[in-house]
Amino acid sequence: MAETSGAGASDEAATPTQGNQAVTSAESSEAATAYAAVRPELEAATGLFVQMLTGLLDDAGINYLSVTGRTKSVASFAAKAERRRDGRLLYPDPLSDITDQIGVRVITYVHDDVAAVAELLDEELAVLDDRDLGLETARAGRFGYASRHLLVSVDASRTVPTAYETLRRLSASVQIRTVLQHAWAEFEHDIRYKGTIPEEHAHELDRRFTLAAGLIELADREFSAIRDRLQITVPPTVAVPAEHDARISSQDLAKFLALRYAGAGWARTDHYTWVSGLLLELGITSVEHLAEVIAPVDSADLIERMGYKYPPGAVRRLDDALLATFGTRYLELEGNAHRRSSLEARLQRLNTAS
Repeated sequence: MAETSGAGASDEAATPTQGNQAVTSAESSEAATAYAAVRPELEAATGLFVQMLTGLLDDAGINYLSVTGRTKSVASFAAKAERRRDGRLLYPDPLSDITDQIGVRVITYVHDDVAAVAELLDEELAVLDDRDLGLETARAGRFGYASRHLLVSVDASRTVPTAYETLRRLSASVQIRTVLQHAWAEFEHDIRYKGTIPEEHAHELDRRFTLAAGLIELADREFSAIRDRLQITVPPTVAVPAEHDARISSQDLAKFLALRYAGAGWARTDHYTWVSGLLLELGITSVEHLAEVIAPVDSADLIERMGYKYPPGAVRRLDDALLATFGTRYLELEGNAHRRSSLEARLQRLNTAS
């Protein structure tokens, strides 16, 4: 996973010089030894960052393909600690200056959700750095590597679950990209940095990678257009729910929410199943009943009172409507046990803004 402050191009430009090679090696070896000592703690923290970001995305109702993490290897850390530019070390204090020791990658289906994820993290965490490398490439009039890179930490002013308290003194490098952007980046990296490209073929491969990047950008736009069109014209439900299952089917709920909250992003399939379970706990087993229950809720007013910086998904908007309607009863549902503290904070926000 690339350093938050840049991609592969900046790494290639920074190579060790021979003048102080012995000193450099000694310094990097000492830094690597220190890093190896703390790496087990960073591995545990990486898992917590993945868990926290996954929870934020799920709670916000933003659709995504995967959230994964990795802790930088000792060898990779040592190599990075030795890098120089114009004879000067890029990372004089490696343990502090190398900011991608903890890396998290979020893969979305469409490009619009990349921005939604970035806006969510800006609202929920402290964003120390934010670079849209795809935008930078486009502004240079080129096609190529596209990914949103954020450096985040837990906001000191926020209350977080006890499980995440150990993350307050740490930061994580977060990459956000679409599944197509991810495929291009992984293949390009594998070819360029793990394979051997004959010099006579380098320019031709550059041209082909550029062409592929342009096609991927076009495909991403088409995927967004397809999703937008489907949200406007939702097809009729054809799935038949199980005879013994009283819950509203995921398909029926998805169709209802697409019509109720036109323009809101889709959620993950399992989110519709989960919220159907909450509705069952409330005794709501049909979309007709659900429509009656949330009819008095002013959706536009609710969004204004919540003060979102990111576009909340359809499931999140229903979640807010149910919270506003049922209050304490809703947050005490068994299906909400894992997020009771966050619901309490949202309910307080609603009550304060009303």
